Amino acid sequence: MAITAAITAVEGYLPDFVLSNEELAKMVDTNDEWITSRTGIKERRILKGKDQGASVMAAEAVKRLCEKRGISPEEIDLLLLATVTGDYVFPATANVVCDKVGAKNAWSYDINAACSGFIFALVTGSQFIQTGRHKKVVVVGVDKMSSIINYADRTTCIIFGDGCGAVLLEPNEDGLGVIDYVCKVDGSGRKHLYQKAGGSAKPPTADTVEKQEHYVYQEGQHVFKFAVKEMADVSVEMMKRNNLTKDNLAWLVPHQANKRIIHAVAERMEVSEDKIMMNIHKYGNTTAGTLPLCLWEYQDRLKKGDNIILSAFGGGFTWGAVYVKWAY
Repeated sequence: MAITAAITAVEGYLPDFVLSNEELAKMVDTNDEWITSRTGIKERRILKGKDQGASVMAAEAVKRLCEKRGISPEEIDLLLLATVTGDYVFPATANVVCDKVGAKNAWSYDINAACSGFIFALVTGSQFIQTGRHKKVVVVGVDKMSSIINYADRTTCIIFGDGCGAVLLEPNEDGLGVIDYVCKVDGSGRKHLYQKAGGSAKPPTADTVEKQEHYVYQEGQHVFKFAVKEMADVSVEMMKRNNLTKDNLAWLVPHQANKRIIHAVAERMEVSEDKIMMNIHKYGNTTAGTLPLCLWEYQDRLKKGDNIILSAFGGGFTWGAVYVKWAY
C-alpha cells in the first residue's frame, strides 16, 4: 500500500493569562452578552511579558510533542511553522524554534496563509512523508495575535487570542493519515482582511504607526459571507470525493473564527453538533493555532480509523479542507 502521512502525536500550548469578556469591557465599549451572541467567545489567552514572541509558545509545544511521542528533537527531519505573527520579519520563526528545542538535524521554514496556515502546512508536510524523503515532520500552527490587535477596536479585539498547536507526521502503510485535500486562494480578497502596513509595500513609518495601520483590519460582514460559503464548499467537496456522509464522518474540525460561521458550515455539511470540535468559547480565534488546538483538546475522544475533516478560511483570502483518517 502507498505511504501516507499519519498524525502520530498532537500537543498544544496556551499562555496562562486569561482575558475575559468582562476584562475587555473595561478596555473598550462592549459587554459579555454582545460578544457572546455575535462570536460565541467568552475568553481568550494572551502571551504576556517582554520579548515573548510566537516562538515561545511553539518551542514549548514542540518539546512536549517530542516527549509525548518518546523521540528526541534531533530525530525531526523537517519543521513547518504556520504563522502571521513571526518573531521577526526574518529569520523564519521555524528556524528559531528548531534552535530553541535542539532540532539540529531538521530544516525548517514558515508558511503564511493566515487562519488556513495549519491546513496548508499539514498538506505540505504530508508530501515529504509520502515521497519517502522524510520520516518525521513536525507541523506547527501558532499565532500571537495580541501583537497585531488594536484593543481600542471592538470589532477585532474581541475575536483573537494567542495559542499554539503542533502535530507529528510519520509514514503509515495502513491507509491512515492525510488522505485528501483541497486548498484554494483568492488574492483579490486581501482588501477585506489584512494588516495594512509593515510589509515592503508599505514599510513602517511614524505616519503608519500614528494611523494605526499595523493592526488587523477586517470588514466583518464580507469576510463572514465568504468564509461560510467557501469553507462549506470545500468541506462538502471533500465528503463527496471520499464517499463520506454525516453517518460515517466522526468529526468536523472547523477553524474557530466565529461560532455562527462554524454552525453555518456544519449545517451545509449536515453534520450534527455532537460531531463538531469547538473551543472558541475558551480561546477565541488563535488563527493558525485553532485546528491543532482542537485536535489536542479532543484527542482522548478520537479513535483509530476515525474519519475527520479539517476546514479553515483565512485572510488573503485562503481556504481549504483536509480529510484525515486518525491513526491512533
